[in-house]
Amino acid sequence: MVVKYTILFLYFLILFLIGVFASRKIKGLEDYYVGGKKLGYWVVAFSARATGESAWLLLGLTGLGAMIGVSAFWVVAGELLGVGVAWFLMARPFKAQTDAYGSITIPDYLVSRFQSSSHLLRIVAAATLTVFVTIYVSAQIDATGTAFENFLGWNYYVGVFVGFGIVVMYILSGGFVAVAWSDLFQGLLMLMGLVLLPIVAFLYLGPEADVMGTLERVDPGLVDIWGSGGFSAYNVVTVIGLALIGLGFMGSPQLFVRFMSIKDDNEILKGRWVAIVFTLLTDSAAVLIGMLGRYLFTESGQLPEDILGNGGQQVLPMLVDLVMPSLIVAMYIAVVLAAIMSTIDSLLVVASSAITRDFYQQVYNPELDNDKMAGISRIITVILALVALGLALAVATISPTRTIFWFVIFGWSGIAATFCPVMILSLFWKGYTEKGALASMVTGFISVPVFKFLAPQIPEYGVYFDKLAELPPSFAIALLFGIFVSKLDRKGNLRT
Repeated sequence: MVVKYTILFLYFLILFLIGVFASRKIKGLEDYYVGGKKLGYWVVAFSARATGESAWLLLGLTGLGAMIGVSAFWVVAGELLGVGVAWFLMARPFKAQTDAYGSITIPDYLVSRFQSSSHLLRIVAAATLTVFVTIYVSAQIDATGTAFENFLGWNYYVGVFVGFGIVVMYILSGGFVAVAWSDLFQGLLMLMGLVLLPIVAFLYLGPEADVMGTLERVDPGLVDIWGSGGFSAYNVVTVIGLALIGLGFMGSPQLFVRFMSIKDDNEILKGRWVAIVFTLLTDSAAVLIGMLGRYLFTESGQLPEDILGNGGQQVLPMLVDLVMPSLIVAMYIAVVLAAIMSTIDSLLVVASSAITRDFYQQVYNPELDNDKMAGISRIITVILALVALGLALAVATISPTRTIFWFVIFGWSGIAATFCPVMILSLFWKGYTEKGALASMVTGFISVPVFKFLAPQIPEYGVYFDKLAELPPSFAIALLFGIFVSKLDRKGNLRT
């Protein structure tokens, strides 16, 4: 146990030192929010990928691999597609436009893109972003408590407060620079940890192990790409829902702010390959970890409910404890925390920028000097973090059987459905108007809770909505409403 705590202490010490180093580079608001727009491709690519994955990858996707087997690779395919579209098609035009506009937040970009004459677009963008970011952060805080509980046997609530305190401390010290550099460090930990574990597990099993044969005997659906029962309308809908999780990479603010921060176009060209390789390796490894864990614990005689309880999110800690020496087990605690904290820090900076710059400065106090805003933003960051902490504790109390995978996906879907259609249309369709953008954001924002909580209750068809999940239909509705309203607006059929 001493070894585990020593490793954790070193991990937290490195984060603290990154925050101290980064604080010396903060001269004003642009430095605090986008690193002065001069970061290199390694930092940006790793920061974007670490932010985009979170506890969902380490505990959620590994658990999904244990529960459904090879069909979880549809998530990998969807993520590769989403990351590819973002980096190969959207990053360069977005970077060019935000540099031309001098934007340092996503609402900044939208206001400039549509030459908005009122504050309505900025207010709606900032408000919707803040709501779902807070939900997303609360899911990550919840995962922190689960990680400490699974790896160290801590009380869940103690783990929540410890992780919360650490991440707030280094964000306050260094802003976006601290976030980006800590994400590089934490992304490297995630990459090494995920790729190493299935290799060690295969060596532990030996060449005689019949992993796929055993999984097929447990449930033929575990080795069928379409899932249990094979090809069917129900499974096709399930597969679409899994694959389209990658839609969230096509414009989510916490990811696209990284494209603002990168130094130049050449860095994007290099960074996109880093992002693709990172995604392929880490996501594939996560699914394999889940499948290997399911095999090993089935062979050892454990009951399915012991393996798959709470969405299988304890499979990774159980597998690490089984096949790794105690020194390496301690490192995996840091790997899981890295995935969680690299997302929390990024989200908090994005949300605080929405409130501080887009509400307080741009709407209510435009005369306020930018240099003073970083201090105000730190206060807002703490307030938002406390709200997210309260929400995480409330959800843990109300829903003790929740799973990390779907808790995270709800917050992820809310951000994606609200912003991704807007970002796609604003970059690639000149006919997109401000009213169309407002329509997209509002319908995306409203649709997510509707398709999460109400649509699954529809008789006969509700089960399909449940498997499709909330993101694909919400995304589609937001996209269509944006196009429809823009066309009406351009024809003069909408009142000003």
